[in-house]
Amino acid sequence: MRPARQMTVAQYSSGRSPTGLRTRLTVIVRRVKSDDEILDMVRRDPGLAELLRDVCEFDLTRGDHVESVRLLSRQVLEGIAGDFTGGTFFLCGERRSIRPVLYASSEGQAGLIGHSLAEALEVMIGLPSWWDCLKFSGGGDLVTMQSAADHLQRDEFRDQPELGAKRIQLARALSLDLATVPLLLARLRDAVAGSEPNFLLTIETGEEYESLFGPWSPSRNPSWVEIPPSRPERQDQECRPAAGR
Repeated sequence: MRPARQMTVAQYSSGRSPTGLRTRLTVIVRRVKSDDEILDMVRRDPGLAELLRDVCEFDLTRGDHVESVRLLSRQVLEGIAGDFTGGTFFLCGERRSIRPVLYASSEGQAGLIGHSLAEALEVMIGLPSWWDCLKFSGGGDLVTMQSAADHLQRDEFRDQPELGAKRIQLARALSLDLATVPLLLARLRDAVAGSEPNFLLTIETGEEYESLFGPWSPSRNPSWVEIPPSRPERQDQECRPAAGR
């Protein structure tokens, strides 16, 4: 059963209408689940945890990073999950209802991917391979990220057509929104761009991790280069020299 969304209803008096009747505007605001609420839901439900691993490669049993790291700002880091490549997801700062989420790869890139766990998961659930949208971003260019996302969507539809239904199932189970791809790309780009200066990750020697924005464009991936259609062969009668009279 899909968990019910928790709503806050606020009513505001909006003055009188041209007929002299006072109108009232009702605004419904969705309460965002706290980071701990989401983590507790996943920990209590093995099926949900497995679905989260399948769709997002977000595994709560992999919270230890490959090396000792810290934020340059000295804020607290709490590793909560890892992916299949050795990357780690961290909550940043002192414990409170929502905290920024930082991702650190095993290859030396790191940055924010959301201002709360709910926001980060909406990006990971809604985007096909969010990591590759950053890797092939041309240094954080939104148009380039959209181009990469288009290629990644086509790849997913071809190779893993079942993932679309799993994304919807996962978002519903966690009471999260599935926003449009352009909106999610903008959120992700803004989060990564906001990593400096407070969320720069370093190793013990002080060496900083690189940005999550990769320098490449989608043309760097040879499987995404569109091959122009070959010219149709001319019919034999068109190629055959005309017979003499």
